[in-house]
Amino acid sequence: MGSSNKGKTVVITGATKGIGKAIAEKFAKEGVNVAFTYNSNEKIANEISADLENKYDIKAKAYPLNILELDEFKPLFLAIDEDFDRIDFFVSNAMIYGRPVVGGYGKFMKLRPNKGLQNIYTATVGAFVRGSQESAKRMEKVGGGSIVTMSSTGNLIYIDNYAGHGTNKAAVEAMSRYAAVELGEMGIRVNAVSGGPIDTDALKAFTNYEEVKAETIKRSAVNRMGSPDDIAGSVYFLCTDEASWITGQTLVVDGGTTFR
Repeated sequence: MGSSNKGKTVVITGATKGIGKAIAEKFAKEGVNVAFTYNSNEKIANEISADLENKYDIKAKAYPLNILELDEFKPLFLAIDEDFDRIDFFVSNAMIYGRPVVGGYGKFMKLRPNKGLQNIYTATVGAFVRGSQESAKRMEKVGGGSIVTMSSTGNLIYIDNYAGHGTNKAAVEAMSRYAAVELGEMGIRVNAVSGGPIDTDALKAFTNYEEVKAETIKRSAVNRMGSPDDIAGSVYFLCTDEASWITGQTLVVDGGTTFR
C-alpha cells in the first residue's frame, strides 16, 4: 500500500509527540516528504526532522505555529512553499491543553464559553478550516489530495470533564463533511479519524489517567489501549489510492470501546 505516494508531501500540525509524531513517521516510512509544525519545542522538532530524513531518505522540516493564532497559517504555508514543491496531504492534528483550556475543560456548570471553550473551538475547528483552505489551494495545483482531521470518540460517549473537547470534535467532523462536498470538485477528499483513548502524554495530562486506561482496556473488544500507531495507520490509509472513493466520512478507531 502507498508506494504511489512516494515523493509527495504531507503537512501535519503538531507532530513533536504522541499521535502527530506517529503520523509523521508513518508517512515518512512510505516515502512521503513531511512538513510539520511545533508549538514551542524547536529543539525536539528539529531532532525529529533530522531523524526522519536520515531514517527514510525523505525531506522533513519543522515550522513554528501557534494554532490559537489563525493568522499564522498563511505565512506558515508560504514558508512551506519555499521548501517543498507541492502539497498533497494535510493532517489537522495539533491540540491545546494546559492553561489555554481553563474554562473549557471541566464540568458543564463551570464552562466559560468566552475563555477556554472559545480556545478549544479555535484550535479544533478554526485551525482545521484555515489549514485546509491553505492546503486546498496548493492541492488543486497538483490535481487533488487528501485532508484528514483528528477527532475523538468523546463526541459519541460521555467522558468526564470533556464537554468542551467532545463538542468541538463533533463540530470539526461536521465541518469536514461540508469541506468534503465543496472540495470534491478539486479532486480533494476530506475525512476524519476519531480515536478512542490513546496512550499519549496528552491523555496522561488529562484527569485520572490510570482510571481511564483501566476502563478503556475493560471496554475494548480487543482488550488493550490504543497506541499512536493505530491512529497513524488509519490516517495514512485515507491518503492512499485504496481510499479514493472515501470522503466525508469519520473513521472510528477505538478498539470497539464505544460499542458497549
